[in-house]
Amino acid sequence: MSDCPVPKSGVMKIAPYVPGKSQAPVAFETIKLSSNESPLGASPKAIAALEGLGKKLASYPDASSSGLRNALAQVHGLKAGRLIVGAGSDEILHLLAHAYLGAGDEAIISQYGFLMYPIVTLGAGATPVVASDRDYVVDVDAMLGAVTRATKMVFLANPNNPTGTYLNGDELKRLHQGLPKNVLLVVDCAYAEYVTAMDYSVGVDLVEAHENVVMVRTFSKMGLAALRIGWMYGPEKIVDALNRLRDPFNINMAAQLAGEAAVRDIKFTRELNIHNAKWRRWLSAELNGNAIRVLPSQGNFILVLFAQEQGMSARQANEILLNQGIVVREMGAYGLPDALRISIGSGAAMEKVAAILKDQHIK
Repeated sequence: MSDCPVPKSGVMKIAPYVPGKSQAPVAFETIKLSSNESPLGASPKAIAALEGLGKKLASYPDASSSGLRNALAQVHGLKAGRLIVGAGSDEILHLLAHAYLGAGDEAIISQYGFLMYPIVTLGAGATPVVASDRDYVVDVDAMLGAVTRATKMVFLANPNNPTGTYLNGDELKRLHQGLPKNVLLVVDCAYAEYVTAMDYSVGVDLVEAHENVVMVRTFSKMGLAALRIGWMYGPEKIVDALNRLRDPFNINMAAQLAGEAAVRDIKFTRELNIHNAKWRRWLSAELNGNAIRVLPSQGNFILVLFAQEQGMSARQANEILLNQGIVVREMGAYGLPDALRISIGSGAAMEKVAAILKDQHIK
């Protein structure tokens, strides 16, 4: 018998999530490009929606986030009753894992998938199973080949973080068609607002036609990271199960007010997409060369692979950027020690990144 409380075995197998750095160790102003935040800040309408909030701080927020759910339903053409809102999409991932995974179960994750997937899987007492990617793109055949009788969930980030690659609508359907009906497909579309590919799909048609698919989204990448708002569209039975688990006041009033205003600010969301597409394309072209490979990205970031034998390592490049006040994301935790993830920021920030790296003769 232990002399102190002991957590479930899966909890101690979790490698703690380490967020990107926020500050560079230099005297001048830091340019933060490590967390895939909005390059244009928050929607002006979302900011305005918080005016006068101080007078409402003594009141509980709407327990069901009905105003925000109705706004999401109207803007995206969804059914409000099939929406659930979480404190960031991370909370929804945790709720899904705790509702549908347990000891003896398995969840399939792609080789370079989002680190929260193994965390929530292990936390629920289940086992994460990794399917190899094909040249940094999720391999549908490998994912389906990993399915066993123990499989209860498949996590797919689309576009994927940190690679920026994606599955088109046909491949998404093929993945779902190959899964048993008792396996839940979680389609995580955290970067959907930044996609420009014409053959991309968030999977709403799959959600509405089947009982084993959910689509997860977030406000964190579109200007409201500080407020922690995520949402899910899914079958009524799954939404009902998660509502039984979630805290009744999980979304604070500020998040609900700003979120509703942000989702209705279609013009600002479009501006985000245009700005990101321009500078994602520009920075990729500037850096891509013999000593650097930039993966084609549909997110608000690029993944830069360094060929050390032809230039310098990712570690050396990161140190050079840090010494110039630029913070990007090291990728060792994802099994990508020779890569850096660079968020798309202002035009001036992108030009500075390109100038610094090209000056080091790494192209």
